[in-house]
Amino acid sequence: MTAPDFEGLLRELAPQVLGTLVRRYGQFEGCEDAVQEAVLAATVQWPEEGVPGSPRGWLVTVASRRYVDQLRSDHARRAREAATAAEPAPPEDVPDTDDTLLLLFLCCHPTLTAASRTALTLRAVGGLTTAEIARAFLVPEATMAARISRAKQRIRAAGSRFELPAGPEREERLRVVLQVLYLIFNEGYTASSGTDLTRPDLAGEAIRLTRLVHAQLPEDGEVSGLLALMLLTHARRAARTTAAGDLVPLAEQDRTAWDGAMVEEGTALVKASLAGPVLGPYQLQAAIAATHADAAEAEETDWRQVHALYLILERIAPNPMVTLNRAIALAEVAGPDAGLALLAALDGDARMAGHHRLLSVRAHLLERTGDTAGAYEHYLRAAKATASLAERRHLEARAGRVRPVSPEAERPR
Repeated sequence: MTAPDFEGLLRELAPQVLGTLVRRYGQFEGCEDAVQEAVLAATVQWPEEGVPGSPRGWLVTVASRRYVDQLRSDHARRAREAATAAEPAPPEDVPDTDDTLLLLFLCCHPTLTAASRTALTLRAVGGLTTAEIARAFLVPEATMAARISRAKQRIRAAGSRFELPAGPEREERLRVVLQVLYLIFNEGYTASSGTDLTRPDLAGEAIRLTRLVHAQLPEDGEVSGLLALMLLTHARRAARTTAAGDLVPLAEQDRTAWDGAMVEEGTALVKASLAGPVLGPYQLQAAIAATHADAAEAEETDWRQVHALYLILERIAPNPMVTLNRAIALAEVAGPDAGLALLAALDGDARMAGHHRLLSVRAHLLERTGDTAGAYEHYLRAAKATASLAERRHLEARAGRVRPVSPEAERPR
């Protein structure tokens, strides 16, 4: 087994082992440290000694012993650790259940902020190191370590139990889990800042984790919808940038470069999810992505269907970004002036004030109406408003394409 294979196996097993230990001992922070030590031991021993017959059991046993050692070093809890340490768990005492979903629910505890949920999920369930997460979100490693540590402390202070919530609380927590996975994917698909447009490692990790949730909740329409949305969107990754890393808009992408297998899987998931009695926002977004995927060329896109789906999405999950995207679809159906009129409704929304997406869409529609001066102004404003260098280069290039020619430049010399 090669080094990348070891890494993939350990990343897959780590959250399962952590779930087993948290269920057994009930201490998230101490268990998480013990699992990381066991994973580190595996990366040293397995390449030389070979993968054990039960790699999961090996990790559970080693992590359990490391955790017991931690208890032994805590003199204030000597009485408690004596009972725990009496019988170390043997490899065969490993439950067959996969507690990854429970672990996701724990990492997405309602007492945590969105940033903390995302960081803790990537650390505990995704298996990323603190340094990797810090690099992904462009913050110092010490800052990310403190954020993760505070998240663990808040979970402990809340007295959370390692079990699935019941009834409405379970549905609400699942919604938060899906939102965290969606945020991780979005950051990977279009990085909010930095030199590169994408972070494929984050997008791939979001897909992997969503597959885990889908495997345990295959009948949940929104879980299927989110996985489909990720697959259909990620399928375009090879066509989204030039060799130099410049952004290529959807309408200009070479669709033969899209990942056909991923499109096929995503489309099948969309069809299955839409068969349910209730439609959710992820299912609708996936249906929109599938509509784009159905078109062999951009000109063949069924924009009326896209607009209709956005209307439904806007009704069940109102959001300024949904309205922004509907304006793009409306412009394709009824002309750019109609799209601009809809954008005007967003001007009073504080969440969109100065947002580069609103500015760039308005610039695009102004360009289509022939207002090159207005388009130029808004492209430049959008370029200044984004922290993504790839998007900034793209918007500046668009501005250069519509830049008005001054009378002085036209005058013969």
